[in-house]
Amino acid sequence: MSLLFIGKKDDPCCQRALEFVETHFPDAAICLGQRGEPFPNDLLSWKGNTLVSYLSPWIIPQALLENTRVNALNFHPGPPEYPGIGCTNFALYNGETVYGVTCHHMAAKVDTGPIIAVRRFPVFPTDTVWSVTQRCYAHILVLFYEMASKIMAGEPLPVSAETWTREPYKRRELNELCRLTPDMTPEEQARRIRATTYPGMPGAWFDRGDGVAETSK
Repeated sequence: MSLLFIGKKDDPCCQRALEFVETHFPDAAICLGQRGEPFPNDLLSWKGNTLVSYLSPWIIPQALLENTRVNALNFHPGPPEYPGIGCTNFALYNGETVYGVTCHHMAAKVDTGPIIAVRRFPVFPTDTVWSVTQRCYAHILVLFYEMASKIMAGEPLPVSAETWTREPYKRRELNELCRLTPDMTPEEQARRIRATTYPGMPGAWFDRGDGVAETSK
């Protein structure tokens, strides 16, 4: 039962998932990384049954997907309505009251493969990007346990009736969401600041129109 686990370095929930893998898939290949690090090309020679992308900082190359014989799974921190980057940011900006996470088969294009399962939870007016993201991580871990248990038992994975509802959000769209201008209403600026404030990240910034950028903080 060969398995490759690609995950996020120094993430507590990813560590719990990794402990499960190390216990039940002792021969698994494991690779952890952080955003900004180059993809480890030595992984391209891996061939096996199951590939798991768990909060991976990398887009999984097509060649590696083709080397996976049975299941190439991704755990996305957003529901089918929010594929791509910045999904939690856009959900808060849009005032969603329900959010979720998605397990899906990977395809060459990010967040477009057939959906396996979705878990949803409420979003409250007091929520922040941080608080919603932490609940995403908790639900992803439970979803991972469920799918990994089925793989161990030799059971087929679920087939969801849900489908992705839009094209994946792109980096340029998230960058634009962070942009504040003097002609925006205070309400619009507050929406953008709430939707883009996250510890350790730049967040919203003021574009004065003279080529000078100012932080919103």
